[in-house]
Amino acid sequence: MKFDKTDEFAADWKSMPIDHRRIFRSLMPVFNAACAAYISDSGRQWPASLRVKPMINTNGLWEMTWSFSGPDGRATFEFVQIDGETAVRWRRIGRHGIYQNP
Repeated sequence: MKFDKTDEFAADWKSMPIDHRRIFRSLMPVFNAACAAYISDSGRQWPASLRVKPMINTNGLWEMTWSFSGPDGRATFEFVQIDGETAVRWRRIGRHGIYQNP
């Protein structure tokens, strides 16, 4: 799965503790497989552990919540085209506050 990231995501990432980054990275094999499955069949369910869903009142933005506590882990993303392939653009990562400007 190809991906891109916004400048906001990069800034959020730099401010995250290393252990939070490690947790996020550990989710990527499951997330990438789920994205590939979703792209081939948009009716397919996302893994419950990732809590992926479309964001309310946005156009094409998604949210993922992998932890509600210790550490609060959330990210926003969208599907884009990169080199003719559907890819993920990570928009924000962090705590609940990222939803104010997803």
